[in-house]
Order: sequence, then structure tokens, then C-alpha cells
Amino acid sequence: MKLVGMLDSPFVRRSFITARMLGIPFEHQSLSVFRHFDAFHALNPLVKAPTLVLDDGGTMVDSSQIIAWFEHLAGPGKSLLPAEPADLQRCLQLTGWGLAAAEKSVQRYYETAVRPRDVRSPDWLERVTGQIRDTYAMIERHVGDADWLCGARPTQADITVAVAWRFTRFTAPGLVDDSDYPHLSALATRAEGLPAFRAADFP
Repeated sequence: MKLVGMLDSPFVRRSFITARMLGIPFEHQSLSVFRHFDAFHALNPLVKAPTLVLDDGGTMVDSSQIIAWFEHLAGPGKSLLPAEPADLQRCLQLTGWGLAAAEKSVQRYYETAVRPRDVRSPDWLERVTGQIRDTYAMIERHVGDADWLCGARPTQADITVAVAWRFTRFTAPGLVDDSDYPHLSALATRAEGLPAFRAADFP
């Protein structure tokens, strides 16, 4: 299998890290949907990152669907989702919040770095920025004092939240401060020290 996309995308990066943590063998191909449009289009006409090119030549898109497939391939005992219903509910809840933070951060990046200045919407930018901060504040209240969000080991919630935090800090320096989200910041630091995260590092 081949995972296509740049690791500075939170959705590509969470897929990459998940595959590594589940022990799924794959090849990574760094293609940008902007700079390498033609090459990406040749692999997948949707030009959507991440794209997973399957062994039979088919493609799969959307990081959550790709991760669901990785979970299936990993088999019993390797899941990054807790088995206990209460822990699973918490994990899915926090994963969803992490995805929301990532999505809003991507929207903010496009508005400030991609869209021409004369057609940017200050009202939209203010709204999205507020949503990012409010989402992280909600996550901060649910982090707690344990090393990981949903048990004794990292889960998909830890991956997604930490990846989103890194992306926001990378694309919008100063937007969220460690001192305002100390538990979340500490969680992200622990996650970034894991081998799978280090393998998915980007400049």
C-alpha cells in the first residue's frame, strides 16, 4: 500500500502515525495537492490528501476511513480504540474534537495563506479563530492528569489531538499559547516523543 500526501497535513500525518503504531506496512509518497497537482491527479483524480493506494490499485480517501481500514488490517489486540464502552465513547469524543480543531485550522490556513488578501473575509477569519480556541479549551478541560487521554497507552484520541495541536502551532504561531492549555501542551509533547510521531516529523 502507498499513503500519498504531505506530512504537514494533519490528516495525512494522523494516517501515517496510525499505520506505524498499528504495525501496518506501507510506502509513503510525499505529493502536494498544490505543487504536484498533475502527479497527484494521475494517482487519484480527486486530488485529495491523504490518498491510500491499495495493493489492487484502488484508492481510498478521508483519513478516518483510511484509519478504519488500518484498524481492520491490524487485527485483534492491536486496536488504537479502547474496548471498554465508556473509554471508547471518550476516545471517539476527543478524536472528533481533535478533528474539528484540525479542520478549522486548515480553513484558517487557506484563508490567510492561500486566498488572495483582497478577497479574504475578516468575519470568517475571526469566527474560525474563535472556534479553534474554543475547541482546544474544551479539550484542555478533558485532558486530566494521566499521561494519555483514554487509558494507560496512547489511543487514536491522543494521535488526533496531538497532530491537530502541532498543525495549529505550525500554521498559526502565537494563536494558541502553551500557558493557556498546559495539559494539552504536555500531552502533545509526550506524543511527539513517540517513535511513530518522530517518523512523521516535518520541518
